[in-house]
Amino acid sequence: DERAAQNLLTFLREQEAATKAVPSDRTIVVERFRDEIGDWRFCILTPFGGRVHAPWALALGARLRESLGLETQAIWSDDGIAIHLPEADAPPPVDDVLLDPETVEELVVQELGDTALFGARFRENAGRALLISRRRPGERTPLWQQRLKAQSLLQVARRYPAFPVVLETYRECLQDVFDLPALKRLLSGLRTRQIDLVDVETPSASPYAASLLFDYVANYMYEDDTPAAERRAQALSLDRDLLKELLGQEELRDLIDPGALADVEERLRGEARTPDELHDLLRRRGDLRADEYPEDLAEPLLVERRAVVVRVAGEGRLIAAEDAGRYRDAVGAMPPGGLPEVFLEVDDAPLESLLRRFARSRGPFTTAEASERFGRDVEPSLRDLERRDELVRGELRPGGTEREWCDPEVLRRLRRASLAALRREVEPVEQAAFGRFLPSWHGVGRRASLREALVPLQGLALPVSLWESDVLPCRVPGYRPEQLDALSASGEVVWVGAGLDRVALFFREDAPALGPPPAADRPEREVHERLRAALGRSALFWFDLLADTGLEAEEALPALWDLVWAGEVTNDAWAPLRAGRRYQIQSQRARGRRFSRRRSSESTATQGRWSLTGRLFAGRPDRRALAEVLLERHGIVTRDAVRAEGVPGGFGAVYSELRSLETLGLCRRGYFVESLGGAQFALGGAVERLRELRPKEGEEAEPLVLAAADAAQPYGAALPWPKRAGARAARVAGAYVVLLGGEAALFVERGGRSLVPLREPEDGWLREALSAFVEHVRMTGVKRLAVERFDGEPVGESEVMPLLLEAGFVAGPRRAVLRP
Repeated sequence: DERAAQNLLTFLREQEAATKAVPSDRTIVVERFRDEIGDWRFCILTPFGGRVHAPWALALGARLRESLGLETQAIWSDDGIAIHLPEADAPPPVDDVLLDPETVEELVVQELGDTALFGARFRENAGRALLISRRRPGERTPLWQQRLKAQSLLQVARRYPAFPVVLETYRECLQDVFDLPALKRLLSGLRTRQIDLVDVETPSASPYAASLLFDYVANYMYEDDTPAAERRAQALSLDRDLLKELLGQEELRDLIDPGALADVEERLRGEARTPDELHDLLRRRGDLRADEYPEDLAEPLLVERRAVVVRVAGEGRLIAAEDAGRYRDAVGAMPPGGLPEVFLEVDDAPLESLLRRFARSRGPFTTAEASERFGRDVEPSLRDLERRDELVRGELRPGGTEREWCDPEVLRRLRRASLAALRREVEPVEQAAFGRFLPSWHGVGRRASLREALVPLQGLALPVSLWESDVLPCRVPGYRPEQLDALSASGEVVWVGAGLDRVALFFREDAPALGPPPAADRPEREVHERLRAALGRSALFWFDLLADTGLEAEEALPALWDLVWAGEVTNDAWAPLRAGRRYQIQSQRARGRRFSRRRSSESTATQGRWSLTGRLFAGRPDRRALAEVLLERHGIVTRDAVRAEGVPGGFGAVYSELRSLETLGLCRRGYFVESLGGAQFALGGAVERLRELRPKEGEEAEPLVLAAADAAQPYGAALPWPKRAGARAARVAGAYVVLLGGEAALFVERGGRSLVPLREPEDGWLREALSAFVEHVRMTGVKRLAVERFDGEPVGESEVMPLLLEAGFVAGPRRAVLRP
């Protein structure tokens, strides 16, 4: 076919003009360019086919993640590889393409298990192995059910390195699907320069790269787990023609930003300040109604016959004299006499000419609006313009109910303006927004039930005193100790020691999957072994435990608490943790009768039934469960937040599971909070909530007082302490932080003896922070608080003393005292 051959030659010539070379078996082209939203695209153009490109793309993803710290998005086809580099300041060096042929297979194996290709092949292999059962013989199982079953099976199979179906899937991918020997030969040829490598940066995609981007769009079009702002920005970054080909029509109604539309339309309308500018406006926009132009500017134009008034759609319109013949032929508007003949010449397509101007001077419009403007049916002319690509049609205007028409250039301006607005939304938020988000995510002050508050706190080790003094009361309004006692006594909730005076809470059914918290060293004295042996047979009350072991109470009690802090022993009551003297036997006061009804009602360190935790944590912990509870606790999981919790193995222990959850669409990775690194994993709802809590201009900063060690308080964990704090601020029991609009403002050291301002002291914010702290102290029932130092200086000599007195403190010798 001669025309097909000519099209092919044109295609190759355009490619050569764009990249200075055409990919071949002796030349590989590496093309880099920025897309419409400013992100780098990195395309490797080769003719070696998908069996070579697929493993190459996987290995490149691992290399770029290591070198740039970015999670790249790549697709491959028979024509090459396309890689999206979000948030990259510059494209990667071309040397990253030159992978070592000796190590490339190891990189591929490392990355393969998390790919959709591996999941699909595993599903097929599991089906052939009859591991995915059917409801009835001969009845087909829906594909989506097969996928879900295969995903669950794969999660279990990953625990067994020699699982036959997993091994077969690796073999099939590495040998049957991929052509690793050919990839190694290609990389060796690049290294020895037997194959040329052309590196080029282009202003936009070349013809070869454009076809790759089409595949990229198709691959990521339906990634619906992304938050709304990113999802709309991704759709807007698509080429309009690709979007039309994929969907059959453009439905940009939900993508165009209303504010951007209003701004663009205002600019298109323009404003005349002089008669000359009004004449230019008439030439650009066309006819104007009487209320659309200033009469004083029109008067000179009418006198000079540079503009005339004609009747269009039954009303007078001002037009440029040069357009008189065009309006006569298009809508029957008879011009006044005396105009030059050149202004009355016949136009071949007068109505289409007027419609082009009409479209260029406004945003999306309906057929009815255009017909009303010109007083006649204009739809046939609009369709002719659409066929010539001079107009586009689709669901374009936000809030509209029918399809509209739009000039292509106007639509591009709308898309660019909307992208600019959306990019402001999807930019990482400042850390103060995260300081507002985390307490809100934990439901501080609004949780309905104790169970709901405890779910995200499972496995978190906190000081014993903090649980009932701060953590639970601030989440459960009206909290009472009896509520936790009831959950503990029922066996639904269990506490486990996690080092001296620290415990973690678990729902009993979730504890095996989450695993024990980090705890104190295992005690090894004889008394500990005797206690272990007795409790290993059954759970025992205190006096039964003494009888079983033959130990004296004075010796047994400290040893029992050693086992508690080592995470080996727990109790079915919370009362022992409330006891003030955990290591001393309650003194036996002399009494007249042995069976007197007068018994102590105080909590003691021996109440309840003691048992070993070994049965609670039988089996290996599930890292997937740990990753899920971290997401539930933080909403947005960062490296520093995991490190602060002391998770065994650190962030690396849960990173792969977070990646798997991302693959399954249960969370997503991105750069959501500035300066917290690129490895941030978030639940979709958390991202939306975070962005809603950006500080707004003119908004008052609400104060919030939290315990410094509370998981809802991000500073010192996910967020660094302000530099002004130095080493004086720490996440310790008894200390508090006052947040103002999400920013750490005031640190109250343990016991309240010292106040540390975390920003430069000013009367305005100090007054607000102190007032909030005093209110918190009164609500918690503290009997007396004495402040001795402010910012390292004696409080009596500091500028804060008048503010303390104003907040309710009383001046004392070298201190300020509060008696609620």
